[in-house]
Amino acid sequence: MDKAIDNRRASIGRLLQIRRVVRKYQLVALLEQLNLSQKARWTIRLLLGRADQPLTDRGRNIRQALEELGPVFIKFGQALSTRPDLLPADIAMQLTKLQDDVPPIEGQQAIEIIRAAYNSEFDQIFESVDATPMASASVAQVHAATLRKGNALPGKNGVASREVIVKVLRPGIEAVIDSDLSVMYRLAGLLQKHWARGEQFKPLDIIREYDHTIHDELDLRTEAANCARMGANFADRDIIYVPLVYWDYTHWNVTVMERIYGTSIREFDRLRELGHDLAQLANDGVEVFFKQAFEDNFFHADMHPGNIFVSEQGKWIAVDFGIMGTLNEQDKQYLGEMLLGFFNRDYRSIADAHLRAQWVPSHTRVEEFETAIRTVCEPIFAKPISEISFGKVLLQLFQTVRRFEIPVQPQLVLLYKTLLNIEGLGRQLYPQLNLWDTAKPFLEKWMADQHSPQALLNDFKRDWPRWRALLPKLPQMLEQFAEQQGDSAKELEQLKQRIAASAERTQHHQTQRCVGLIVSGAGLTVLLLSHWQVLGSGSALAAGLIYSAPWALAGGLLWAALHNRR
Repeated sequence: MDKAIDNRRASIGRLLQIRRVVRKYQLVALLEQLNLSQKARWTIRLLLGRADQPLTDRGRNIRQALEELGPVFIKFGQALSTRPDLLPADIAMQLTKLQDDVPPIEGQQAIEIIRAAYNSEFDQIFESVDATPMASASVAQVHAATLRKGNALPGKNGVASREVIVKVLRPGIEAVIDSDLSVMYRLAGLLQKHWARGEQFKPLDIIREYDHTIHDELDLRTEAANCARMGANFADRDIIYVPLVYWDYTHWNVTVMERIYGTSIREFDRLRELGHDLAQLANDGVEVFFKQAFEDNFFHADMHPGNIFVSEQGKWIAVDFGIMGTLNEQDKQYLGEMLLGFFNRDYRSIADAHLRAQWVPSHTRVEEFETAIRTVCEPIFAKPISEISFGKVLLQLFQTVRRFEIPVQPQLVLLYKTLLNIEGLGRQLYPQLNLWDTAKPFLEKWMADQHSPQALLNDFKRDWPRWRALLPKLPQMLEQFAEQQGDSAKELEQLKQRIAASAERTQHHQTQRCVGLIVSGAGLTVLLLSHWQVLGSGSALAAGLIYSAPWALAGGLLWAALHNRR
């Protein structure tokens, strides 16, 4: 009971803090621009008051407000920055600038957390751990450390290094996250209920997705697993280096990885001074992206300049594997068709790929969809190829065709965002970077390989263990299927017999009714013909009725009897 009261008080306190920040950065004006219900408008005015002045730079103000609200809101803004399908371009661009740089926890406290994770083995594993953090973020911070002799693993070059980094989870961070998420859920629920476009954008679903993402980060083994998987994917390719994970020393709240040295990829002048081939680096980045997306089905979805370094040998080095994307085989196939369609200016194939992948509703008119794609893409080709931003074209295309009720495909949005980052880095390194020269041949070869006999053989080899396990059960499965078909055939035959019998009875009843009607009609005809000339005479008419009544009565009784039998 006391805990529930404390949580309620914390939520109220957080709401008051949010109110102060919203007013400070003039975001009341932004809320008033939304198409909210009248009740919601009155509630906002009651809680926040009216806007004091117009909002001049909404993107910057939203970014600054999130930074002031702290780590959980910062990470939420970063997550939203990967969703240009939901946000206007100016806001999405500002959210990419959010700095996840928060004051570190005290160094000695961090070392105590590390010691507690290893208990008595700490001194056997580490020779030293630097108390001053190398970097500090909202969920964890990083410390340099040195392993004792014999504990180091050989790196990719075969040389073992004792220098590592130790990543430690912030103490109490889960309670902070849960508290802020409860406020976010409350606000999202109100927005979804009272905003005219709430059902379209589903704020509650966005918060649920963020909830899942940030809680994944609370187990540092998830990031370590992502790092190890990406390292294995590039084990035989010398274009990017991924640090080693020390699994024996990795826990849910502490991980140990190989320490890497390199130059930040944003230090362009320094890279030139060191003699690195910037054109080759730019093309390697494009190759890294397409290999991850189309060969590995697993890509680093946070490849901004702060997470990329260049080694002494002029190779990419990737760090921070908290946000990764995946593609299934169907997504990958249709995405390849769509990208090649763009390269070849074949807009119909782009539209067809969307329809086959069910990325657009089945009732969409393909001609209208093709026209919308052409409207976006065709003006682009009037520019020199070196000036075309492929990533921006894809994002613009994505936003343009939203009117076709395209359901959100988070994995594709992440992929487009990653491509935009890679292309932007590549163009900064080498302004003449031509994505066509690298991407188009890669995609053409990949598509050809997908339909080759070797691909068919590889699929068979992959699925053979499952088929082999199934083969001994096949006779029994076939027998059960035959029995089911036999039962179905018997039921079908019985149904056909019932339908035939019903049809026969119906036909018989119809015939009998017709006979009854004919007899009745005959009686009436006799009545009319017998007394046609004297129809106007009452006595003649009475005589005729008496004469023909038995015929009419017999026909009527017969028809009534048959009708009752039905």
